Amino acid sequence: MKSHPTTIRRTAATASVVLALGAVSTLPASASGGGREVERRGNCSASTDWKLKAKSDNGRLEVEAEIDSNVNGQTWTWRILHNGGVSARGRTTTKPPSGSFEVRRLLINAPGTDSIGVRATNTSTGETCAGGLKF
Repeated sequence: MKSHPTTIRRTAATASVVLALGAVSTLPASASGGGREVERRGNCSASTDWKLKAKSDNGRLEVEAEIDSNVNGQTWTWRILHNGGVSARGRTTTKPPSGSFEVRRLLINAPGTDSIGVRATNTSTGETCAGGLKF
């Protein structure tokens, strides 16, 4: 039996959607303590790594950003971005034992999808970190 070209295209499109959904479901997003949580990780411009996490917290968004260089005593400037604007900013030093720092903030949970980002720059080396997520 020969397949009709439209059937082949539909089957291929369905397979693509299933594969894409499978790839998305492997991303670290999970339910925690009855609330939703989304986490993303990535590499910075050199050897440092970043992590950004957002979760529901009594009608607000708890955002946690981590910069991990594995080097103690580095000074970094950082910004937490929310829906295109700067929500928080600061200057922090990496601390033992891990050579990292964390920033936690509570943000307003805007209607619809929230776009959250982190940007950090090492003040000595110029290394930059940038990451984001949708919540």
